[in-house]
Amino acid sequence: MRTDSILLDDSRMQSFIADGYTVVKTDLPAEFHQSVYRQIEEVLTTEGNPGNNLLPRIPDLQQVFDQPQVAGALTSILGPGYYLHPHRFCHFNKPSSEGQRLHKDSWSRRHHRLRWAMAFYYPQDTPAERGPTGVVPGSHYRNHLDQGDEEREIALVGEAGTVGIVHYDLWHRATPNSTKQARYMVKFLFVRLEEPNGPSWAASGDPWDGNGHAEAPIWHSMWEWYGGPSAGLVADGEQAALLQELRGDSEAASQAAAYALGRAGEPAVGPLMDCLRQGSEPVRRNAGYGLAAAGPAAVEGLAQACADDNSAVRLAAVDSLGDMGRAGAPAVSALQRALGDASDQVRGHAAEALGAMATLPSAVLEELAEVLRDDDEWVRRNAALGLARLGPAAEAVQPAVVAALNDPNRYVSAKAAKTLERIGTPEATEILFDYLSAARWCPITTKHTPY
Repeated sequence: MRTDSILLDDSRMQSFIADGYTVVKTDLPAEFHQSVYRQIEEVLTTEGNPGNNLLPRIPDLQQVFDQPQVAGALTSILGPGYYLHPHRFCHFNKPSSEGQRLHKDSWSRRHHRLRWAMAFYYPQDTPAERGPTGVVPGSHYRNHLDQGDEEREIALVGEAGTVGIVHYDLWHRATPNSTKQARYMVKFLFVRLEEPNGPSWAASGDPWDGNGHAEAPIWHSMWEWYGGPSAGLVADGEQAALLQELRGDSEAASQAAAYALGRAGEPAVGPLMDCLRQGSEPVRRNAGYGLAAAGPAAVEGLAQACADDNSAVRLAAVDSLGDMGRAGAPAVSALQRALGDASDQVRGHAAEALGAMATLPSAVLEELAEVLRDDDEWVRRNAALGLARLGPAAEAVQPAVVAALNDPNRYVSAKAAKTLERIGTPEATEILFDYLSAARWCPITTKHTPY
């Protein structure tokens, strides 16, 4: 973490947990943002959208994310050592556009505990009429929106240099641009590499007093996962009533009930496991949230469910253990077996889940490294991310990581490079530098100046 980072305080962290976004303003001068705007305009006009090569094409953008306000917010939300993911994109909202429909991006399995975030940077003043990004506060907890949710949309307006940081699963869109000027928004993706080990924001140590709100069971579970002290949330309702709400049609009520049951621990694990095995897909998903919230009490049941005959149940169990993080460590053997599952999704999420555990036995680590050769690219991507999260421990499987540098999928190779950086030995660093030297992108070499 930068020593000058400006961390979020309790109030802003709680607001982020509840709403799924925060907005910060950089201290860079107006001339900087004007320069970035001109560079973006020139690149998109003469070369087309550079996509993932946006940063090497316009290196000045790195200064935005090095700003103390931005780095501090990202550290607060994603913990120290967060990862600048190789996916990034410049979104162009053309003059007189009609905007987009509200949507979620597609790479996540809809986790509430935040391990993925997006940052939206405006290089120009972006008032409401210029088509800023619109978001629905609190919608990161929802897989479906109704009309009432859509009516709560707000626009992330701001001056040049404004950066919005959002939960990856927040519903968002480009709003209509009614002006005659282009609106650019640069999107960068960031990933948590280290599981929370106490507050990573400017915490006061005071508990969050949020009792009485319908979303309180969810918010308090997130707060405690991040490392915030509990206010002793009291969950309203008997177990039978909560189970009825969990199985009901309201997604919000179902999720709140699942978290309230999860807070009860052992007494609720059996009923939640029944919902995981016998419920509809929405009920199964919400039961998984409740089981992750239950923590160690749910590990044995979830480990058994990893071998269920129903692949949807196996996936939900593996996913819940991964969402649980280090508390799921006693189920490592079950996750190891899931690496050989017939389902691509189960294998992939087992690989990602293993990366969230503090340590892995050598045999499990070796099997996780073998998954880097899986036929399915998403399985390989998750395995590469899992190894990156394990950091120095991945030295034991360094040859497999080095081989993955040549994977045909750009994200597998990029995460393999990140793993070598985190291994950090002289040998790993030398290999990484040799790889990056060959892959180096020159920001001033274009079709007009090829050499």
